[in-house]
Amino acid sequence: MSANSETPPAIEVSHLRKVYGRGHTEVVAIRDATLQIARGEIVGMLGPSGSGKSTILTAMALINPPTAGQITISGKPVMDGPRALVDARAFRRRHLGFVFQKPNLIPFLTALENVQIALEVNDIAPREARKRALELLDYLGVSPRANNLPDALSGGEQQRVAIARALANNPSLILADEPTAALDSKLGRQVMELFAKVAHERHAGVLVVTHDLRTLDIFDRILDVEDGAIQVRENPATVTSAR
Repeated sequence: MSANSETPPAIEVSHLRKVYGRGHTEVVAIRDATLQIARGEIVGMLGPSGSGKSTILTAMALINPPTAGQITISGKPVMDGPRALVDARAFRRRHLGFVFQKPNLIPFLTALENVQIALEVNDIAPREARKRALELLDYLGVSPRANNLPDALSGGEQQRVAIARALANNPSLILADEPTAALDSKLGRQVMELFAKVAHERHAGVLVVTHDLRTLDIFDRILDVEDGAIQVRENPATVTSAR
């Protein structure tokens, strides 16, 4: 792990709580969740379906506000309970990167254009956006496919393009939700190794929600989620069975 102790964490979550409904219909989706992810660190999040992983992830992504608790990203407070302290949409676009189970590439844009557009929406001039997009595709080993449409790319290539798009604006935090679920073991490991490369070389904090036990050795730490609560497993090797 290559995090600098003087650099604010990529994200700090303090006493996060999410409740749906009231009274006898109340469901507690997140229970006093507290966590920190350093820049330069890749962290895995495990847990059974319905454990609260996705709720925690969407709260961290400023999509699904918590009922209580605080979220700070790169030293900037962004949520205090359900109250946003920033323009969430603009903040996400500039400071967060997202990768999902499906790459969700725009089907009528080439690989290059899918990355370039993420830069242009942040007011980067087209020529500079194209240059930076090509650099990212090259960094992730998919530049020879830059001019291909998504349906001409393999599943692994599509995910590489999706990671390049997530990196477009040099985010401090990348959130990935089951990014290898649709890939075979070889491609899944390659994609996870790319996330580790991004964390360690580009100094981003990376959180990956996964059920893939084949790649747990790649993570610096494991967060185990059950019934909305988080437990930290410092040694990924201690996770021996699917959650």
